[in-house]
Amino acid sequence: MKFTLASILCLMTFSASAQLLPVKSGVFKWQDHKVVPNGDRVGRPILEGVSAHFEYLEMHATTQDVGAKPSTAHANEDIEELVIVKEGVMEVTIAGKSTILGTNGVLSLMPMQLHSLKNVGDTPLTYYVIRFRSKKQMDVARGTASGGSLMINADSLAFKPSEIGGSRAYFDRPTAMCERLEMHVTTLDKKGPSHEPHAHDETEIILMISGETSMTIAGKEYSATEGDFYFIESRLFHGIRNSFDQPTSYFAFKWK
Repeated sequence: MKFTLASILCLMTFSASAQLLPVKSGVFKWQDHKVVPNGDRVGRPILEGVSAHFEYLEMHATTQDVGAKPSTAHANEDIEELVIVKEGVMEVTIAGKSTILGTNGVLSLMPMQLHSLKNVGDTPLTYYVIRFRSKKQMDVARGTASGGSLMINADSLAFKPSEIGGSRAYFDRPTAMCERLEMHVTTLDKKGPSHEPHAHDETEIILMISGETSMTIAGKEYSATEGDFYFIESRLFHGIRNSFDQPTSYFAFKWK
């Protein structure tokens, strides 16, 4: 039997994916991510594995220098992405149409969309990229019907105040890879819990924007500050709280 180069690469990719381990709950510290220089940008691999709903899950951060060349335009055949701007100003180009995202801006990117990312600010641009493939069959029509690729700036969202702080809702919708993908930012103004400890079917990431928090996950205690994030596996009991009487804010996003 003869194998083409394409079939060999396909088999290698399948083999590599089959060997990936589940991503475990806990805290991932910004300072612990390995720094990988690459010309006019720096990469930080963060995690790669599988989760309850994803057969592939990968996360990394990139910092583009001022004046860096845009990322090479490409499309993901069967991968969906979330991109979160940590700091700086990003120009996102999708199928020839460009949009500017600032700090805490979010891109929810459909599969099969030609795209590139560029630093158009006068400071370095740092952003997180979360890439994932569902265990269930990709449903592009479902993602398109829910709005397709979204680009959202934080200052375009209404702040909903509460007794303990407030929140900004980014989206709550089905996508090509998820039956539900929900994302918001929570702000806590004083020391104490955001809500009662709870569990849910969705896997969740809490990504710190500012301040310091503590998190209990399945009876274990963790803490995180700016740039760090918590990973909470599906159906694990968990609860987050502000560690001090100073404001703290964080992204929360979950999926199934």
